[in-house]
Amino acid sequence: MLDCSLLLPISDFIDCKITVNNLSPNYYYEGHCPQTGELLRLPRTALIEAIARGLMNYLARDERYANEGKMYGVLLVELPSGEQRVIKAFSGLLNSQSVVEGWVLPIPGREAVAFSEAETLTKLEAIKQEIIALQELPERQQYEILSAEFEQQLQVMSDRHRQCRYQRQAQRQILGEILTGEVLALALAELDEASRQDGIERRQLKRQRDTVLQPLQQFITAADTRIRELKQQRKTLSRQLQAEMHAAYSLMNFFGQSLTLQQLMPDGLPTGTGDCCAPKLLHYAATNHLKPLAMAEFWWGKSSGDKVQGEFYEACAERCQPLMGFLLSGMKPNPPFPAREGGVVSPSPRRAGVWGEVIYEDEWLIAVNKPAGLLSVPGRYRDTQDSVLSRLRNLLADGMNLVPVHRLDQETSGILLIARDRHTHRYLSQQFQQRQVHKVYEAILAGAVTQNQGVIELPLWGNPQNRPYQQVDWQHGKPSVTKFQIIAKEGEYTRVEFIPLTGRTHQLRVHTAVGLGVVILGDRLYGCNAGANRLHLHAREISFYHPQLAKTLHLHATTPF
Repeated sequence: MLDCSLLLPISDFIDCKITVNNLSPNYYYEGHCPQTGELLRLPRTALIEAIARGLMNYLARDERYANEGKMYGVLLVELPSGEQRVIKAFSGLLNSQSVVEGWVLPIPGREAVAFSEAETLTKLEAIKQEIIALQELPERQQYEILSAEFEQQLQVMSDRHRQCRYQRQAQRQILGEILTGEVLALALAELDEASRQDGIERRQLKRQRDTVLQPLQQFITAADTRIRELKQQRKTLSRQLQAEMHAAYSLMNFFGQSLTLQQLMPDGLPTGTGDCCAPKLLHYAATNHLKPLAMAEFWWGKSSGDKVQGEFYEACAERCQPLMGFLLSGMKPNPPFPAREGGVVSPSPRRAGVWGEVIYEDEWLIAVNKPAGLLSVPGRYRDTQDSVLSRLRNLLADGMNLVPVHRLDQETSGILLIARDRHTHRYLSQQFQQRQVHKVYEAILAGAVTQNQGVIELPLWGNPQNRPYQQVDWQHGKPSVTKFQIIAKEGEYTRVEFIPLTGRTHQLRVHTAVGLGVVILGDRLYGCNAGANRLHLHAREISFYHPQLAKTLHLHATTPF
């Protein structure tokens, strides 16, 4: 039911006398309609950003919004009467509340699992407290103290025994020079007995140590076993609750279709899916027959990770982007990305979907134009399961036979090859390993580069203590080589073409930051602080030998920036 108090006039946020250039969107919320495959886009315009800044001014004046950092969103909508209004939302809970006056309601369905949620949260809290108690057992500290004391005693004893052993060796040499016969034998026997006594003394101390420490160790081992059991219980309970919530949460699109999160993504979605601003706003608009015109999301409050107060952010790749195609369905599709001036337009894709555009397909392989923000393959954890591969496996009849030939970084867009059988995968993988595949990337750098072309050679190493960050390390690093050529200089930015001759993790990103001294626009991991809406790196071209067709294929995907 429409709550008119949530429909706020634009004048609540900005001075309507001020003219805002609303022609060039800075970002698009986009997704492919699951039914038609059409690309649907909702812009983040200068007007909606100005409205969002008006909301920031309001938040800054109220201390309640300074307690925690979170995402906030605004959606400009058109009423059936043609009037324009603004609705606003916050992610998750606001000061522990899901329903706050003046903000759109959470996605419906939570009330259906409210009792189960409360019961599960109580159990999870009890598990948490028991784990803390087991981790802080006094026996642990007692064991550490006693173990250190025995270790010190053994060290002192070892030093003393070693000194005595040296003395006995010297005595044996002297006795051998001044004594003979039975007298020498008795003297040497006394030295041997002293050596045996040292061994007995050491074994006695070790037995004493084991007598004292073993009961404590057994107690601690039992506690650690219990902790593992509790963590497994916690994991199971959390998954059960999340599954219940995903089965209960229901989203509506602009066709009037209503599906649960579980129906939308049967393989599972990360914790918190549906609690972000964008799904809340779009669901509310669709439910109440409001036409969305523009949307913006920003971070407010204490910084967290790469989130900075007052900065705008795109749809999160894990929770929101997988839902965008469905949520925007029913809207009229917007024009596609314009090609940059002088660019070459790639052939029309055979079909498009939530995985990206299929730019080539035959019975042996698929080439996808992967969108930025989507993983190539699923990760190890539940919240990193959404990917090009998992989506294709769910949507294609032969999906379970698909095998990725290579990978692109989550933030990188462009051509991704996927084999449809193991035989094709083996042949294509060998070409990658033997560096027979020719790849061309295009990027925009956040600064000027003086050298027009060249080769970058640096040893790259992924420090296991600082993943996924890669660094130049002349001792541990593996060799990596990249050719580059400047395409154009666009104001303070530089457009560059890369040809990687090796395929190290983050190779182009590190080669740019270290080798050229300028980061790729939008590469926050390697130090780009510009407010770009994505990593401006695109896998534009790829050439390889098709093992079944016995010919070289050259594929091209137009750079979207």
